[in-house]
Amino acid sequence: MRIHIATDHAGLEFSQFLQSHLADNGHEVVDHGPKLYDALDDYPAFCINAARAVVADQANGVEALGVVFGGSGNGEQIAANKVMGARAALVWNVATAQLARDHNNANVISLGARQHTVQEAVLFIDTFIATPFTAEERHVRRIAQLREYETTGAIAGHEIN
Repeated sequence: MRIHIATDHAGLEFSQFLQSHLADNGHEVVDHGPKLYDALDDYPAFCINAARAVVADQANGVEALGVVFGGSGNGEQIAANKVMGARAALVWNVATAQLARDHNNANVISLGARQHTVQEAVLFIDTFIATPFTAEERHVRRIAQLREYETTGAIAGHEIN
């Protein structure tokens, strides 16, 4: 599987370790930056580029997921979710990693590098990658509603104020 990664300065060490871990497990890793430590770097472009690449790969039939992280993971998740077609979930334990895929078919996860050990982050990421989407009708329906709102600003049969 192709895994797109992005971070900011707070997650740079995580990123370097994680890239080796994922490659050692047979994944193709694409690093969207940063390449060097800069305490004043800005994460939005890195995370948006990673999310765009995931969406483009999936649209082209390439099996791909994304991992973005920073100090808390919050801003990185927000940035990734600005990309049409990205479904980025903030993950903080194994259950949220599983549910992100299982129920939401998330294609990107976000982690807080200052919130978890490297071992915890690897466990969450490996869980996310290994968990398939259930494709249960209720989950498919809800994801379709999100996509409909994203593209039209409405959800048929539901009032949006």
